[in-house]
Amino acid sequence: MLRIRYNTDPDFCAILHFVGNLDEELAAIDRLLSEPKLLKLIEADLSQRYPNTTQTGRNSTPVEVIVRMLVLKHLRSISYSKTIKAVNESIVLRQFCRVYFNPLPNKSTLLRWANLIQVETLKQFNQQLTSYATQLQITQGKKMRTDGTVVETNIHFPSDNSLLVDGVRVLTRLLQQARKLLLQHNCSANAQVFRNRNRTARRISRRIDSLSRTRTQRGSEQRKQAYEKLLFVSQACLKQAQAAQRLIQNIKSLPAEKLSQALCLFIPRVVQVIDQTHRRVLQFQKVPSSEKLVSIFESHSDIICRGKTNVLVEFGHKVWLDEVDGGIISNYRVLYGNPHDTQQWCESLEQHQQQFSHPPKQASADRGVFSQPNETFAKELGVQHIILPKSGYKSGQRQQYEKQRYFRQGRYWHNGVEGRISYLKRAFGFQRCLYWGKLGFERWVGWGVIAHNLTIISRTLVQRTQFRFKPN
Repeated sequence: MLRIRYNTDPDFCAILHFVGNLDEELAAIDRLLSEPKLLKLIEADLSQRYPNTTQTGRNSTPVEVIVRMLVLKHLRSISYSKTIKAVNESIVLRQFCRVYFNPLPNKSTLLRWANLIQVETLKQFNQQLTSYATQLQITQGKKMRTDGTVVETNIHFPSDNSLLVDGVRVLTRLLQQARKLLLQHNCSANAQVFRNRNRTARRISRRIDSLSRTRTQRGSEQRKQAYEKLLFVSQACLKQAQAAQRLIQNIKSLPAEKLSQALCLFIPRVVQVIDQTHRRVLQFQKVPSSEKLVSIFESHSDIICRGKTNVLVEFGHKVWLDEVDGGIISNYRVLYGNPHDTQQWCESLEQHQQQFSHPPKQASADRGVFSQPNETFAKELGVQHIILPKSGYKSGQRQQYEKQRYFRQGRYWHNGVEGRISYLKRAFGFQRCLYWGKLGFERWVGWGVIAHNLTIISRTLVQRTQFRFKPN
């Protein structure tokens, strides 16, 4: 049965009195997380785990404990295991997470609860935090600067041979599971169906890597022959997996159903990798990025080329951020594909209008966002100072417009968004997503923004207190 919180333990509070209290920033975050509206948002999602989660069953880990442990995890950018260990070893963190002397959930339990939290719920959570920041006069929503960045998925560089080896390795692992399952149900099958081709594929892949360094005609021919062998091995392993899939379809059990689902997931991906490798390496075709698969595990990853001199190509998703005065990220969006930046301006202004019930007095973006329709939309919405520098040729009138004092000062202020993105990458996991899947990616970004906003709000509140009581 879902519980909201543990009862306060007076013995724990007595011990805490001698140990010490939370530091000032963590204490401010503790007060923010005590708001009942935030807890109700998460409670609504966790109550959907089973049909009668809120009424029957053994007592669950309380909602308050789950929320605070997940916040702590992303505040410190640590794993689930390290989060549990840190809370277990610290009386102060036990107080912050409201665990007291009760047992902590293990890693798997915390992960299952975290996966129940919906992406839209995290966006509402962040909007509620922005509302609290407005009430505390940390921000008024008068200024908005918007920009995008790329958060990479947790994959290796997708060379053709490494993707083929990944496919063989995963299908071989599933074949071994299918073999054990068929033996348990006394089902006969040809031994060749379960042949392990993993070592052969790895050996050919290493051969391809060594031949990639050669620039001679003979080396290119040998590399092509090695790819033909690797494709043959991959296709043979694929046929084995398809045969095993037909065999386990006759078994009626939960393990067989899960194994069949895994095969249905990975077989089409391996087929796509084989097809794109054959087209690129043997037929010398240019495969469009929309048709490429860069990982059989994180198949949702996009190929993003932003024209950066130090990074030619990135694999992940573009994340669009809207920052308001006070350093609060009021809205964020995960973009799929590689849409042009000009498409994000109108949506950012609309979301700002919805959040603050008024348009920003000043709105700014980079050169890539500029377009005449975007400027017109901002004017019609009521934005007074529109900071959209034009790229390329500028008429004399346009040059005079961009030399105005408010425009130059607006551009100086907008440059701070790069520092904000850098801070997110260094401290809140925006460098690389460590959650699995498309929904996991959006949860990772959502929790990172929430942890950032909690940090900014708490630091501002602490600085106000220190300034107010600063001795002469």
